[in-house]
Amino acid sequence: MEQRLYGNTGMKVSVLGFGGAEIGFKGASPGEVERLLGSALDAGLNVIDTAECYGTSEELIGQTVSHRRSEYYLFTKCGHASGLEYPDWEPKLLEESIDRSLRRLRTDYVDVIHLHSCSEELLRQGDVIDVLIRAKEKGKTRFIGYSGDHRAALYAVECGAFDSLETSVNIADQEAVTLTIPKAAERGMGVTAKRPIANAAWVTGRKPESEYAQPYWERLQQLKYDFLDEPDSVGTALRFTLSVPDVHTAIVGTHRPERWKENAALLAAGSLPDPRYEAIRARWRETAGTDWIGLQ
Repeated sequence: MEQRLYGNTGMKVSVLGFGGAEIGFKGASPGEVERLLGSALDAGLNVIDTAECYGTSEELIGQTVSHRRSEYYLFTKCGHASGLEYPDWEPKLLEESIDRSLRRLRTDYVDVIHLHSCSEELLRQGDVIDVLIRAKEKGKTRFIGYSGDHRAALYAVECGAFDSLETSVNIADQEAVTLTIPKAAERGMGVTAKRPIANAAWVTGRKPESEYAQPYWERLQQLKYDFLDEPDSVGTALRFTLSVPDVHTAIVGTHRPERWKENAALLAAGSLPDPRYEAIRARWRETAGTDWIGLQ
């Protein structure tokens, strides 16, 4: 699988990463996760991304692949209490959350800890960033990052504190293509694309039941891309995201082992041809409303 240098971190990351939300929220069994992640690692995937608030995701990852820790880069997030007795974003909460993540993941360190969609106001106060800096100094993480979108993500990039940006970018969410990603690249930050296939909001032909995917459905009704009815529409969408300049890896979630192989196969054709990529960008510029900001 193709690898890209993750900014100035020195990490060479696979272009397709594993997003751990679904295994935690959809009740995947340890056996399923072991098959899923085992086959992914065997095929060359080397990025696993999770978070403190993804249900049992961290525990499942730790239980099933911690013995292969040297084979992958491990990203997690902090910010939500998720069972700890502190308000979200309290510095003490962040400290305890980081330690809990390490225990769950059965590791002494992660490669990146991202602040999880923290507001610009809290970022500007500085104490949440200080917690991550201390965690880095103590060896609990090699690098620190911000996961989020819009103005908060812009501040996170411009403040100079972070090594990594994880942000929403896909065919229905392109604000970051011009707002934050170029600036992150100028600063040598690694860039991870989350929600890289727009939650596949169009594939059933009807409005998704999940409120998480509905904004993308609404946008796509207006964008009317000509490829959405093609058999390989999901592949085109994923290839678009990975064709965005300075995106290094795209994290795709699944709880089914067979889906991982399907996702990997979608990338066999490589980046989108320039004319098709530019047509998708042009359609976005023509159609996107001023309120089509990056989604958390």
